[in-house]
Amino acid sequence: MARSLSRLRTTLLATVAVVALPLAAALPASAHGTPPHHPKPPVTRLFTPPPDDGAVAQIKQLVKQHQWSDAALLTRMAATPQAVWFTSGTPKEVRKAVEKTMKQARLTRSVPVLVAYDLPYRDCAQYSAGGAADTESYLAWIDGFVKGIGDGTAIVLVEPDGLGIIPWYTSINGAQEWCQPADADPATAAADRFTQLNGAVDRLAALPNVSVYLDATHSGWLGSGDAADRLHKAGVERTDGFFLNVSNFQATEKLQKFGSWISQCLWFGTNDAEGGWRLGHFDWCGSQYYPADPNDFSTWGLTDQWYTDNVTNAANPPSGPDVLAGFVIDTSRNGQGPWVPPADHPAGDPQDWCNPPDRGLGLRPTTSTGVPMLDAYLWVKIPGESDGQCTRWDPAGGIDPVRGYADPAAGAWFPQMALELVHHANPAP
Repeated sequence: MARSLSRLRTTLLATVAVVALPLAAALPASAHGTPPHHPKPPVTRLFTPPPDDGAVAQIKQLVKQHQWSDAALLTRMAATPQAVWFTSGTPKEVRKAVEKTMKQARLTRSVPVLVAYDLPYRDCAQYSAGGAADTESYLAWIDGFVKGIGDGTAIVLVEPDGLGIIPWYTSINGAQEWCQPADADPATAAADRFTQLNGAVDRLAALPNVSVYLDATHSGWLGSGDAADRLHKAGVERTDGFFLNVSNFQATEKLQKFGSWISQCLWFGTNDAEGGWRLGHFDWCGSQYYPADPNDFSTWGLTDQWYTDNVTNAANPPSGPDVLAGFVIDTSRNGQGPWVPPADHPAGDPQDWCNPPDRGLGLRPTTSTGVPMLDAYLWVKIPGESDGQCTRWDPAGGIDPVRGYADPAAGAWFPQMALELVHHANPAP
């Protein structure tokens, strides 16, 4: 059995190397930024990492059962460029792990997408809990991460949820963050988060061949003004921009608009050409919540018009996309958009972000998007990996009440969901 598994892994890796070639495209030679810390390195091919052990096992089982079509679909999914996540370890351990990925990418003449995910109070100690103990430990970990990249070429996404969930934070609109860890100092926890992210930005931006992006959540979460404000505090002006929809399911057409609004709001709140009267006023920016209605996409043109009036037609408008922050979108699982829980579900949190049923793969990774300011579609969340053990409105039940069984732990392979993703892919594979 071990020998058969080894042969299957070898076959998968060979398939990955072949299939990855046509999936990648050239990254624009110049970055969108305000301004960016340096021009983006040219990308000829996005890296496809070795497949998850769970994917290998599932494909082997499907072949054994003569379910050739499903085996082929999962093989194609595993052979698509995806991100590599780094979530723990000592500085020395993360350096070695990053070095390993960089070496693999060089051997295939491809560029990896690396995710740094080790902030203190990561995910507010929920499903993806963990992270460094404090700021000093975190920045030492980032130093190891940076050494692992060296002078190599990479795309780095810094801390998913890092700006969406900030311990003891008060938003630009005066809202209190729900994440209030008892062992975090309410007086300093939020400031610590921005210190940590700025430190990571400074270290990563110093690398000559790395494109750096910060978290801006998604179109069903922060408003564009709130996202722009947090990005500004985290040092987005020294990066290549921001990322959207990591591990989520929002529709691409909404994310495209949302990203363009954030980018323009960043310009609006940092440009002082008209006397500085609007500096820092990201809270004035139009968003999906106003003048648009978040639940009626037909109204989102109202927010488009707000940016036309206040950015495009400003007295000193941005001269082109190169002065606006770029962004990337995670399309790994958004082919069918977000899941809508049953209208008659019991009271409680439906956890619509957590292993929702019947979702599908989205647009394949590419850096040729044809959309201004949108630098790439990427598969950041590894499709087929569980979001966690979702209990939704029935936390005492111990199972996912929608699926009728317990979901795998966060990060573990979820065979049923993997098949759903390939069966409901949009566009079809």
